Amino acid sequence: MDAPASLRGQFLLAMPGIGDPRFEKAMIALCAHDENGALGVAVDRVMPGITLHRLLEQLELEPGVAPDCDILIGGPVEQQRGFVLHTTDWLGEDSLIVEDRWCLTSTLDVLRAIAAGDGPARWLVALGYAGWAEGQLDDEMRRHGWLATRGEDGLIFDHRPPRRWEAAMRSVGIDPRLLAATSGQA
Repeated sequence: MDAPASLRGQFLLAMPGIGDPRFEKAMIALCAHDENGALGVAVDRVMPGITLHRLLEQLELEPGVAPDCDILIGGPVEQQRGFVLHTTDWLGEDSLIVEDRWCLTSTLDVLRAIAAGDGPARWLVALGYAGWAEGQLDDEMRRHGWLATRGEDGLIFDHRPPRRWEAAMRSVGIDPRLLAATSGQA
Protein backbone atom coordinates (compact mmCIF):
# COMPACT_ATOMS: atom_id res chain seq x y z
CA MET A 1 0.00 0.00 0.00
CA ASP A 2 1.29 3.49 -0.84
CA ALA A 3 2.09 5.91 1.96
CA PRO A 4 -0.70 8.45 2.50
CA ALA A 5 -0.13 12.03 1.41
CA SER A 6 1.20 14.35 4.09
CA LEU A 7 -1.36 16.46 5.90
CA ARG A 8 1.35 18.86 7.09
CA GLY A 9 0.15 22.46 7.04
CA GLN A 10 -3.52 21.53 7.22
CA PHE A 11 -6.06 21.73 10.00
CA LEU A 12 -7.49 18.57 11.46
CA LEU A 13 -11.07 19.03 12.56
CA ALA A 14 -12.41 16.40 14.93
CA MET A 15 -15.79 15.16 13.87
CA PRO A 16 -18.56 14.95 16.48
CA GLY A 17 -18.49 11.62 18.25
CA ILE A 18 -14.75 11.06 17.68
CA GLY A 19 -14.77 9.00 20.87
CA ASP A 20 -12.09 10.92 22.79
CA PRO A 21 -13.40 13.82 24.90
CA ARG A 22 -9.99 15.53 24.71
CA PHE A 23 -10.57 16.03 20.99
CA GLU A 24 -14.32 16.66 20.83
CA LYS A 25 -14.72 19.41 18.19
CA ALA A 26 -10.97 20.02 18.26
CA MET A 27 -9.07 21.99 15.65
CA ILE A 28 -5.43 21.04 15.31
CA ALA A 29 -2.80 22.81 13.21
CA LEU A 30 -0.79 19.89 11.87
CA CYS A 31 2.89 20.82 11.83
CA ALA A 32 4.53 17.46 11.04
CA HIS A 33 3.22 14.35 9.29
CA ASP A 34 5.39 11.69 7.72
CA GLU A 35 6.11 7.98 7.88
CA ASN A 36 7.27 8.35 11.51
CA GLY A 37 4.04 9.90 12.82
CA ALA A 38 2.44 13.30 13.23
CA LEU A 39 2.52 16.31 15.54
CA GLY A 40 0.07 19.15 15.80
CA VAL A 41 -1.04 21.93 18.12
CA ALA A 42 -4.68 22.35 19.08
CA VAL A 43 -5.79 25.96 18.62
CA ASP A 44 -9.32 25.97 19.96
CA ARG A 45 -9.26 25.53 23.74
CA VAL A 46 -8.11 27.99 26.38
CA MET A 47 -6.08 26.70 29.31
CA PRO A 48 -7.84 27.83 32.48
CA GLY A 49 -5.97 29.81 35.09
CA ILE A 50 -2.98 30.97 33.06
CA THR A 51 -2.33 33.88 30.74
CA LEU A 52 0.73 34.91 28.79
CA HIS A 53 1.93 37.37 31.43
CA ARG A 54 1.64 34.75 34.14
CA LEU A 55 3.54 32.25 31.98
CA LEU A 56 6.27 34.80 31.26
CA GLU A 57 6.53 35.51 34.98
CA GLN A 58 6.97 31.78 35.68
CA LEU A 59 9.74 31.73 33.05
CA GLU A 60 11.31 34.81 34.67
CA LEU A 61 10.80 36.90 31.51
CA GLU A 62 9.51 40.47 31.52
CA PRO A 63 6.27 40.79 29.53
CA GLY A 64 7.40 44.05 27.95
CA VAL A 65 4.91 45.08 25.26
CA ALA A 66 3.35 41.61 24.90
CA PRO A 67 -0.41 41.70 25.42
CA ASP A 68 -1.73 39.55 28.24
CA CYS A 69 -3.68 36.91 26.34
CA ASP A 70 -4.97 33.39 26.77
CA ILE A 71 -2.73 30.35 26.62
CA LEU A 72 -4.15 27.41 24.68
CA ILE A 73 -4.27 23.72 25.48
CA GLY A 74 -2.10 22.51 22.60
CA GLY A 75 -2.87 18.86 23.26
CA PRO A 76 -2.66 16.13 25.85
CA VAL A 77 1.06 15.36 25.38
CA GLU A 78 3.73 17.18 27.43
CA GLN A 79 1.47 19.97 28.68
CA GLN A 80 4.40 21.57 30.49
CA ARG A 81 6.10 22.20 27.12
CA GLY A 82 5.29 25.44 25.29
CA PHE A 83 4.82 26.12 21.60
CA VAL A 84 4.27 29.34 19.68
CA LEU A 85 2.40 29.00 16.40
CA HIS A 86 3.08 32.15 14.40
CA THR A 87 3.29 33.87 11.05
CA THR A 88 6.36 33.38 8.88
CA ASP A 89 7.59 36.97 9.24
CA TRP A 90 9.77 35.97 12.22
CA LEU A 91 12.10 32.99 12.39
CA GLY A 92 14.21 31.70 15.23
CA GLU A 93 17.04 29.20 14.91
CA ASP A 94 14.72 26.32 15.75
CA SER A 95 11.53 27.51 14.05
CA LEU A 96 9.80 24.88 11.96
CA ILE A 97 8.35 26.42 8.80
CA VAL A 98 5.11 24.61 7.98
CA GLU A 99 4.31 24.72 4.26
CA ASP A 100 4.99 28.49 4.12
CA ARG A 101 1.70 28.98 6.04
CA TRP A 102 2.94 29.37 9.59
CA CYS A 103 5.85 28.49 11.87
CA LEU A 104 6.12 26.50 15.07
CA THR A 105 8.73 27.58 17.60
CA SER A 106 9.27 25.98 20.98
CA THR A 107 12.24 27.98 22.27
CA LEU A 108 12.21 31.01 24.55
CA ASP A 109 13.67 33.30 21.88
CA VAL A 110 10.23 33.77 20.32
CA LEU A 111 8.68 34.77 23.66
CA ARG A 112 11.53 37.23 24.26
CA ALA A 113 10.97 38.71 20.78
CA ILE A 114 7.22 39.02 21.37
CA ALA A 115 7.85 40.75 24.71
CA ALA A 116 10.29 43.15 23.04
CA GLY A 117 7.86 43.94 20.22
CA ASP A 118 10.21 42.33 17.68
CA GLY A 119 8.38 39.03 17.28
CA PRO A 120 6.01 37.72 14.65
CA ALA A 121 3.06 39.88 13.62
CA ARG A 122 0.53 37.21 14.63
CA TRP A 123 0.97 34.37 17.07
CA LEU A 124 -0.59 32.18 19.72
CA VAL A 125 0.94 30.30 22.63
CA ALA A 126 -0.01 26.74 23.56
CA LEU A 127 1.09 24.27 26.19
CA GLY A 128 1.26 20.66 25.06
CA TYR A 129 0.72 19.07 21.69
CA ALA A 130 -1.18 16.30 19.94
CA GLY A 131 0.98 13.48 18.70
CA TRP A 132 0.42 10.31 16.72
CA ALA A 133 2.71 7.31 16.33
CA GLU A 134 3.67 5.86 12.96
CA GLY A 135 0.50 5.24 10.93
CA GLN A 136 -1.84 6.16 13.81
CA LEU A 137 -3.23 9.38 12.31
CA ASP A 138 -3.62 7.71 8.91
CA ASP A 139 -5.71 4.98 10.56
CA GLU A 140 -7.84 7.58 12.34
CA MET A 141 -8.36 9.43 9.06
CA ARG A 142 -9.59 6.21 7.40
CA ARG A 143 -12.07 5.70 10.24
CA HIS A 144 -13.51 9.18 9.62
CA GLY A 145 -12.58 10.66 13.02
CA TRP A 146 -10.95 13.69 11.42
CA LEU A 147 -11.56 16.04 8.54
CA ALA A 148 -8.50 17.72 6.99
CA THR A 149 -8.86 21.27 5.66
CA ARG A 150 -6.45 23.80 4.22
CA GLY A 151 -4.53 25.63 6.94
CA GLU A 152 -5.60 29.21 6.29
CA ASP A 153 -4.01 31.72 8.68
CA GLY A 154 -7.25 33.64 9.12
CA LEU A 155 -8.91 30.64 10.71
CA ILE A 156 -6.31 30.74 13.48
CA PHE A 157 -5.72 34.43 13.90
CA ASP A 158 -9.06 36.05 13.02
CA HIS A 159 -11.31 34.01 15.33
CA ARG A 160 -11.43 33.49 19.09
CA PRO A 161 -10.41 29.97 20.15
CA PRO A 162 -13.94 28.63 20.84
CA ARG A 163 -15.09 29.75 17.35
CA ARG A 164 -12.20 28.35 15.29
CA TRP A 165 -13.56 24.83 14.78
CA GLU A 166 -16.93 26.14 13.60
CA ALA A 167 -15.28 28.74 11.32
CA ALA A 168 -13.07 26.05 9.78
CA MET A 169 -16.06 23.77 9.18
CA ARG A 170 -17.96 26.61 7.52
CA SER A 171 -14.89 27.45 5.38
CA VAL A 172 -15.29 24.08 3.64
CA GLY A 173 -19.06 24.40 3.28
CA ILE A 174 -20.14 22.35 6.30
CA ASP A 175 -22.81 23.66 8.63
CA PRO A 176 -21.73 22.23 12.01
CA ARG A 177 -25.29 22.34 13.31
CA LEU A 178 -26.18 19.59 10.85
CA LEU A 179 -23.52 17.13 12.03
CA ALA A 180 -24.56 14.21 14.19
CA ALA A 181 -22.35 12.44 16.70
CA THR A 182 -23.85 9.05 15.85
CA SER A 183 -24.85 7.30 12.68
CA GLY A 184 -28.00 5.44 11.91
CA GLN A 185 -28.94 2.45 9.81
CA ALA A 186 -31.01 2.38 6.68
